[in-house]
Amino acid sequence: MTVEASALYDIPGPKALARHRLYGGIALLLIAALIGWVIYMLFHTDQFTYEKWMAFEYRGVQELLLRGLGNTLKAFGWTVLFALPFGALFAAGRLSDHRVVRWFATLVVEFFRAMPVLVMIFFVFVALKAQPLWALVAGLVLYNGSVLAEVFRAGVLAVPKGQREAAYALGMRKTQVMSYVLVPQANRAMLPAIISQLVVALKDTSLGFLITYEEFLHAGKLIATNLDYDLPFIPVVMVIAPVYIGMCLLLSWLARFVERRSRRSPSARGGAPVVKAGVAMGLPPSAQQ
Repeated sequence: MTVEASALYDIPGPKALARHRLYGGIALLLIAALIGWVIYMLFHTDQFTYEKWMAFEYRGVQELLLRGLGNTLKAFGWTVLFALPFGALFAAGRLSDHRVVRWFATLVVEFFRAMPVLVMIFFVFVALKAQPLWALVAGLVLYNGSVLAEVFRAGVLAVPKGQREAAYALGMRKTQVMSYVLVPQANRAMLPAIISQLVVALKDTSLGFLITYEEFLHAGKLIATNLDYDLPFIPVVMVIAPVYIGMCLLLSWLARFVERRSRRSPSARGGAPVVKAGVAMGLPPSAQQ
């Protein structure tokens, strides 16, 4: 059996493979030891006692968590609804041929991208007297929308320059070039970065508990600091953390699903299939006459 050589690294030999297996085994043992130590400490500090978990049996606690989860999803939904158009609008502004529009869009994007999210949330909540939900959504939209504007702009600029020049040579206007040539090609390249930023926005909804917005983390905090349930901080974390992780994994799965669909779409595959050119033996037709 022949092994193809790699341009990036040499194919490891028998001694190198044995050494890699040894390193892998040691790493697995260290990880297993760390996990075992964490589980031991959880039992040692009585984190799995009935007193610390009995809170989750009560219907009121379950409804509090579900209501908090619903509020988290509501804030995230409004953020996505406004952040994507915000990013697209200011990305178009940064790509504009008009200097004033380009400078204004750049100023807005750079300012809100540099501002801490929590500062913007508190400013809207305290200075503008907004409701907790809209203060949270406004801060998340301004920050994540500015980051998405840079993602959109970078995706459009990443399309080969020849595509733009060919479209202009066909007589297309700039709006048509953006809509029919550049953006469709940039979508697939931008999708991982867009989903990654949406995951950040989902996690940042947890900042709402600082302005008394009753989201998922706020509900968990109310349960964890309850003396009647023996301050079940670790059990609350063990319940809330998998939910956040699951929602982030769901967004990643959605991104892969959309990417697979885009690969199967006719616009992604191209137009009509190209017939493979055949090779005919003998003289060309003109020479045979």
